[in-house]
Amino acid sequence: MTKIQKRKREVRHKRIRAKVIGTATRPRLSVYRSNKHLFLQLINDKNGVTLIGASDKDLKSKKGSKTNKAYETGKFLAKKALEAGIESVVFDRGGYQYHGRVQKAADGARESGLKF
Repeated sequence: MTKIQKRKREVRHKRIRAKVIGTATRPRLSVYRSNKHLFLQLINDKNGVTLIGASDKDLKSKKGSKTNKAYETGKFLAKKALEAGIESVVFDRGGYQYHGRVQKAADGARESGLKF
């Protein structure tokens, strides 16, 4: 990723974060996408605390495409969130396009019972 691309993503992320705020009852589902992995977090912005985190490194199955791993990671995070009593979240795509791995992670979380 070039410096210009990285800066543009950071600007988009700041614009999104100005509107999206997580609370204890409805935390922010934050997405970070690296070249190899995907990281998801449920964050309470009022207290500045990460409630639950998950990544594709946590999955038992290491095989499959990155989009399939993203889908499974979304399902895994939703399962952990429902066990912790969190049913609805606010989605923060992190400045990334809602496409590919980001979309699959959201679909997996929705399918497992999270509302956003």
